[in-house]
Parts: sequence; structure tokens; C-alpha cells
Amino acid sequence: MENILNKDTSSLSLGAALQTPSQTVGPYFAYGLTSEQYLYDFKQLVGNQMVSSIENEEAITIMGKVFDGNGDVIPDAMIEIWQNDGKNQLFGRFGTGTDAKNRFVFTTIKPKSIDGQAPYLSVIVFMRGQMIHSYTRIYFSDEHQLNATDEVLNAVPDERKNTLIAEKKGINKYEFNINMQGENETVFFEI
Repeated sequence: MENILNKDTSSLSLGAALQTPSQTVGPYFAYGLTSEQYLYDFKQLVGNQMVSSIENEEAITIMGKVFDGNGDVIPDAMIEIWQNDGKNQLFGRFGTGTDAKNRFVFTTIKPKSIDGQAPYLSVIVFMRGQMIHSYTRIYFSDEHQLNATDEVLNAVPDERKNTLIAEKKGINKYEFNINMQGENETVFFEI
């Protein structure tokens, strides 16, 4: 390729300029989005405590890890979860590098069913190497009846549904791992 830095570019129009290289989703904006993960000395504006488990008996904890295609934990992903069940409109953000075990951990309220849908949380994954963030959902293993009739969940092939279901691991605790690639790749949705 010819080196354009040594050429006279005075006659080039903007349309003839070279394309700017693309950038990946992360890890960017750490200062404002996941400041604690990068050891800044202030709290981020939005965190993982969407409700107080001490004050709210309905509170649940969801924890998990993000894995790459080799099964290695990704220590610098950023996870956002959203929920809107008509009653609770909550949002949380957490960087996996904030936790000593490189997990994401959220305290929220288990969503309610809307119009017969199974309760779910919307999840957005941001991480290095991605050109655009990934969208998925978290459904709950103890919602057998509603999961069986949920329109979105039932559009997923049977052998892959388990990648969207958080397993109950005790009283008000759920585990949900995200696999970005590989044999157990999580189902991601186009929005």
C-alpha cells in the first residue's frame, strides 16, 4: 500500500480521504461507567445494587461469569441489566473486574410476569473485541410453567434454551453464566 503521509494531499477532497479504523466496544469509558473496576477513587453512578436486600424481602442476587470461546473467564466485561415488569423499572451495571472472582453480581427484585410472559431480565454485554454490544435475557429455572409458554423463549431451539436460564442456587440466589462463543454459547438477540 502506498504511504499517503508522504504525498501532497492538498488536492484530496473529503470523499477521497481514507476510512477511519473501527474501534471495539470496550474497554472504554471506564472512568464513568465502571470506575471501581479500574480502581478510580470514586463510586460509579450506577452500580449493581438495584435494591437493598436488607430492606426488601423480595430481593434476589444474580451472579455469574462471562467466558470466552476457550472457556476462560473474561475479567474486564461490563454487564448491564434492565427490568421493567410494569411495577419495577430497574437498571444496574457491573464490571466483572470489580469482583475478586471476576463475576458479575446484581441485587434486584425478581421480575413479575407481564401478559403471561415468563419473568426475565434484559442483559447487555460490553467487552473488548466486540464491534457492538450483545443482547440476551435471563429467565429463571423456578418458573417452569411460564417458561414453557413464553413466546420468545420458545422461539429458541430446545437444545439452547438452557443458555438463557438462571439456575436457582439457594434462597433468593441465582447463577447465570454468559458464554460468548463455543459449545455452550449463550443465545444473543438482535434488537
